[in-house]
Amino acid sequence: MNAPASAGDAPRWQAAVARRTGETDVRLTLNLRGSGRAELEFPVPFLRHMLHLFAVHGRFDLTVQADGDVDVDDHHLVEDIGLCLGKALHQALGDKRGIRRYGERHTPMDETLARAVIDLSGRPAFVLHANIPAQRVGTFPTELVREFFKSFANEGRMALHLAVLYGEDSHHMIEALFKATAAALREATSPDGDAVPSSKGVLE
Repeated sequence: MNAPASAGDAPRWQAAVARRTGETDVRLTLNLRGSGRAELEFPVPFLRHMLHLFAVHGRFDLTVQADGDVDVDDHHLVEDIGLCLGKALHQALGDKRGIRRYGERHTPMDETLARAVIDLSGRPAFVLHANIPAQRVGTFPTELVREFFKSFANEGRMALHLAVLYGEDSHHMIEALFKATAAALREATSPDGDAVPSSKGVLE
């Protein structure tokens, strides 16, 4: 794999990130010009399912090997995987030359409709409007959906606005959010000319 892109580099479309703390150990690779392949090894089954969908619907290649203090709580590992995914995205995009920058997608999942809107602006912002009725899906605490996407948006240096417009089933709501985000990100990172898409001439 190529070395991660740094500030001022044209996009290389792929990056590798490693993060090790007293709570988690995460190794992650991301290829934005992939085929939807996912290799996921970490002890949070529902998030594995969601990231598999994320890779497939974004047409990204994603590998995650991770472990953490899930005997205490899933929180640290979920948050750090989101953090590493955002960091890999930011590195893979380099100076963001030749990308569309903006992406938007409405995605249905049976009775549910979710919306994701992305601006790869270099300025982190995150908004989530979702009334998820269940506290857990399987063993997964649904409050961690917010923590995952917040970490992803902050480290990816993007404005990420998510909403569940309506729905009934908690699994469907979360799945629609992940699918919508993947599709919106695919649009935002798609080719569009050869300039940095900003009137300022730079996107950090």
